[in-house]
Amino acid sequence: MRTFIYTVFTLLLLSASLNGAQKLDKIVIAGPFASVSHPILHMIETNALSDVADKVEFRLWKNPDELRAIAIKGGADFIAIPTNTAAILHNKGVDIKLLNVSVWGILGMISRDNSLKSLKDFKGKKIAVPFRADMPDIVFKQLLKKEGLDPQKDFELVYVASPIDAMQMLIMRRIDHALLAEPAISIALRKTKSFPVSLVAPDLFRSVDLQKEWAKVFGTNGDIPQAGIAVMGGMKDEHVIKRFNEEYTKSLAWYKANPKEAGALVVKTLDMLNADGVSDSIEHVRLKNVNAKDAKKELEFFFDVLKAEDPKSVGDKLPQDSFYYGL
Repeated sequence: MRTFIYTVFTLLLLSASLNGAQKLDKIVIAGPFASVSHPILHMIETNALSDVADKVEFRLWKNPDELRAIAIKGGADFIAIPTNTAAILHNKGVDIKLLNVSVWGILGMISRDNSLKSLKDFKGKKIAVPFRADMPDIVFKQLLKKEGLDPQKDFELVYVASPIDAMQMLIMRRIDHALLAEPAISIALRKTKSFPVSLVAPDLFRSVDLQKEWAKVFGTNGDIPQAGIAVMGGMKDEHVIKRFNEEYTKSLAWYKANPKEAGALVVKTLDMLNADGVSDSIEHVRLKNVNAKDAKKELEFFFDVLKAEDPKSVGDKLPQDSFYYGL
């Protein structure tokens, strides 16, 4: 009996030692100011990953160049990322896998003219567009072409570095129309006191929802797999990856259910945003966490549309199955 008890005790000590060895010193998660990152901030605030890491750090990327630098140089374990950018990196040989898709609709038009209800109504207008030749720009151009419009001839497109820059141009009245991603749309409406729209003489108006245009043009429900989380090759621990995805799902649910608290939490880290604007934006973003392998069909349809506009936008080809975590 004494030998049996000693053996059990030894095994328990060994198990505890092994479990302790699996706990990481730090997990680094990179992301933009956009909605895809916001559940991550809740995960950090609530110490959701304390069972697998002593510290979790959020690293902000402000533009696609910073994102690509982080991915290529190995500056993060997980990255909140546009899905097509993840595909580009994978096709270029970067060790990256798409873990999930959580943002299925974030793009819209905003204007000073409340009479503009369709993309055709913007013909002849000067429009600020962020991220030239990147996902928002490509989606916009493809929708214009599908509706018989010429992006080069029928519009004056003014390219800017980010949605925040386009939002600032609107607020400063340097431009009257812009393609934006949430939460920039809602923040612009708040900053110009255009919310709620029942206010006397609001300065800006929420205009065309690009997801609804997508549904009309392509005959879908309008969901566009625009952004999610990718796991970098340096993160080999499948238990940590599983725990990350579990807690991201929980935090995304909290974010959707608690818009006011979510806005306050987000601006503690992303102080360039506006808490009320973030809160307003949540009802206008299509949010659901779907494992990348389960979203493969929708992703490949999306990538095919982007590739038709510019093959470089997905890395010249559809990514192989190895791109989808779990396949």
